[in-house]
Amino acid sequence: MILAIILFMAACLLVLGVSIWVLIEEIFTVHIPFPITHRVRFHILHYVFQLTITLGNLLEKMKICPMPRFFCFLQDLVVPKNNYGVLVKDLHFGTIPVRLFQPKTASSGLRRGIIFYHGGGCVFGSLDCYHNTCSYLARETDSVLLSVGYRKLPDHHHPSAFQDCLNATIHFLKDLKTYGVDPARLVVSGESIGAGAVAIITQVLLGRQDLPRFRAQVLIYPITQVVNFQLPSYQQNQNAPFLPRKFLMTCACKYLAIDLSWMDDMLKGAVIPPDYWKKYKKWLGSDNIPQRFKSQGLQPKFPGPFNETAYLEATRIFDLEVSPLLADDKTIAQLPETFLVSCEYDVLRDDCLLYKKRLEDQGVPVTWCHIEDGFHGCILLFDKGIFSFPCSHEVMNSTVSYIKGI
Repeated sequence: MILAIILFMAACLLVLGVSIWVLIEEIFTVHIPFPITHRVRFHILHYVFQLTITLGNLLEKMKICPMPRFFCFLQDLVVPKNNYGVLVKDLHFGTIPVRLFQPKTASSGLRRGIIFYHGGGCVFGSLDCYHNTCSYLARETDSVLLSVGYRKLPDHHHPSAFQDCLNATIHFLKDLKTYGVDPARLVVSGESIGAGAVAIITQVLLGRQDLPRFRAQVLIYPITQVVNFQLPSYQQNQNAPFLPRKFLMTCACKYLAIDLSWMDDMLKGAVIPPDYWKKYKKWLGSDNIPQRFKSQGLQPKFPGPFNETAYLEATRIFDLEVSPLLADDKTIAQLPETFLVSCEYDVLRDDCLLYKKRLEDQGVPVTWCHIEDGFHGCILLFDKGIFSFPCSHEVMNSTVSYIKGI
């Protein structure tokens, strides 16, 4: 009994100490861009986010629980779910968990269909975490929405997430009438890494004549490449709250099973063979970013001196199932009309801008929404009351408006 009390007190002191340390870091080292409103609320949210990650990392080091599992457990526990008046069904397509959202109101015909892949860097995120986002989208667009729950870290690495999203999508496309979906009005959508999955899967399914074609793709601040980490947004927002560059690269390396010791070579571009850069510079180079998004001052030399050993360790970053931005022109030209959302204070801003240019260069119709005060993950806060932000509503409302036009 005495031992249990001592252990409990020690755990409390440890949590208190970590909480104070993270709070000090939040106060003195976290910079919030000036255009972001409700700065105190933003600090509180970011503090809780960082505290959860820090405690999760501590538990992982103590071999009690992996950080991603701890984070997702708390996230799903504290975020209340709202069905927004739609019918919700949990299903499985084989072993893949999916969630179906269907409007309750009667329809005179088949409805628009939306397939949604959640974000979270293959570390965070879940069907529950994105439940409110999906139910709101389904209600406001009067659509049948399928949300896919894919495998992620710490137990699963690439290509698990991609395969789950692809297989669930194919299963759904083969049986649209069962769910009351119009095959001519299909939208595939996603957020963050889920938006990256949209880009990949839309490309992969182009040759499938046995499946309905997507009418449109919706990419909300997507990751479209993991080759150039020296783009202007990666430099300007390298310490941005919620998704700093180092954290993004850590998640990418862990998911791709690349040892973290190669991160510095990846950052410098030393993993890029000279002939690869000659081929891909026209799509990956900073020259493709509009001038207004660039900072003044000396830019780092990129790519750095080639390191063949590093290349061999990180070669999968050039796979189209990882970096869909690298697809050839013929593939890009066949893609459906596209809605893109980018946020100014997001490390992934330029991934979106580069994909936008590739699509437009090949004649694909693009609707672009740039959120001047936006930050990564902001759409998740659209219904969080005092912890919601103007950019959260702007992303959600613009997405709803676009989909309703399909």
